Amino acid sequence: MADIETREDLAALVECFYKKLLSDHSISYLFTDVARINLPEHLPVLVDFWDMILFQADTYRKNVMQLHLALHAQSPLSDHHFETWLSYFKQTVDELFAGDKAELAKQRALSIATMMKIKMAQQTSTGTA
Repeated sequence: MADIETREDLAALVECFYKKLLSDHSISYLFTDVARINLPEHLPVLVDFWDMILFQADTYRKNVMQLHLALHAQSPLSDHHFETWLSYFKQTVDELFAGDKAELAKQRALSIATMMKIKMAQQTSTGTA
């Protein structure tokens, strides 16, 4: 099995990952009902994000933390949501790739989820967005 090496690899990862997320009703409503993402428009943005995370590309221009804090203010994100997201992400990476970048992607996903949980807990405790 090959490692994650290109934007095309990232696109395959993101597409497969989101198919899993959107088929799980315990989390899909966040994307469909709360954030109301347009998947064909959203997927390239996610590829840009992971391109930046894994390959230091200058492709992502949004504040991922602020976007998720706003989502959390609309519909609280729980430990279940983070665990589900991480589980599907790791599962998808492991199904498609093996190597240093694949391991780095899983490590970064865990770090991102952990930081988001901390920030959201702070937002909840202070009542600020």
